[in-house]
Amino acid sequence: MTTVRILAGGAAQPLVERLRPKLGFEIDGTFSAVGAMRDRLLAGEPADLVILSRALVEDLARSGHVVASSMADVARVATAVAIRAGDPAPAIGDKTGLAAALEAADEIHFPDPALATAGIHFARVMRDLGVWSRVQGRLKLAPNGNTAMRALAASGARRPIGCTQETEIRATPGVTLVGPLPAGCDLTTVYTAAVTIAAQAPAEAARFIALAKA
Repeated sequence: MTTVRILAGGAAQPLVERLRPKLGFEIDGTFSAVGAMRDRLLAGEPADLVILSRALVEDLARSGHVVASSMADVARVATAVAIRAGDPAPAIGDKTGLAAALEAADEIHFPDPALATAGIHFARVMRDLGVWSRVQGRLKLAPNGNTAMRALAASGARRPIGCTQETEIRATPGVTLVGPLPAGCDLTTVYTAAVTIAAQAPAEAARFIALAKA
């Protein structure tokens, strides 16, 4: 059976798993921070399909690494706040509430702000809220959102909190989704799929995109 190799952001993993039974071919998926997945493709790692943030896929199309005509938006995902399951939910409905929740937390789990969409954005939010310098010693960075949420679930801290893409929160046992970042701090990321120029299974990769759009 044909295998389609996918490099994708962690937020896209639930989409891939949902479609897997309908595909008629095998999936070999690697899921992590979108910047890390882009770097692996640029370094020559074999892949038939990428699912990354739209901006990164557009860059890959311009550099000739993906087929521009195959590009399609397949998901819109909010960046959101999580807590350990069973912990009381903080009020994060506005900027003041979010800032207070971050100040009160003794651990703040989120993905690498050098490579992950949610991490880049959340680091900017903390700076904009004026809490960045005060919470430096409580920041717990992870390679990607899935890893960050697993660390939050396993935390022994008194009041940990976390932030990553909503789909990664929902997919992680032991954490609870509080809600999206409030207005003025919010971010919804468009995830775009594209067939790579070097794809060994381009027809199957295109079929995946067609199903993902449906």
